[in-house]
Amino acid sequence: MTKQKLHIIKNLVTAIVVTLFFSCTNDFNEVQKVGVHQNQPVGEANNIDLKYTKFVDDTVKLIANLLSPKMLDYSNRAFGFSEFPEGIELRTYDDDGNRTTITSNYAIHYPDTNIIDLQGDVRIVTSEKDTLFTEQLYYNQKLEWLFTNEPWKYGTLHGIGFDSDKNFENFQMLEMGGEFELDN
Repeated sequence: MTKQKLHIIKNLVTAIVVTLFFSCTNDFNEVQKVGVHQNQPVGEANNIDLKYTKFVDDTVKLIANLLSPKMLDYSNRAFGFSEFPEGIELRTYDDDGNRTTITSNYAIHYPDTNIIDLQGDVRIVTSEKDTLFTEQLYYNQKLEWLFTNEPWKYGTLHGIGFDSDKNFENFQMLEMGGEFELDN
């Protein structure tokens, strides 16, 4: 009887192993998800110092420098994004090397839409030391366009909501206030 039980167990183990062998697939995306919960980041980086450069006239020019204490990568989601929960400092440089510094307490970047959402004590300081203050600001990287529906202050001007190109040359206010001069 023990010989018969041993034979049954061997057949059962063999059947299970064969079933498992033929049921396995090689889906790399599924393998990457093993051990990663959907609500957790797929990556984390600390003390980021990322430099964006471009090649101009046989030299490399610095375009931007992103600094952040922490970045969380959620590219594993259907609509992926990168989160900067401890804020950012972004230094951008024009063709003449003039620096504009953008800071916020929190930021989130959506690469599929090229939108950056800056939140909490958002400041833009130009090379001329002009400063824009607001609590939330969106930046469309593709169109190089800034916009907000929040209250803002820029020098003696203030208001609620604006749209502008990155150089503030095409600036439209939704509600305005403050002191300003109009040129004829």
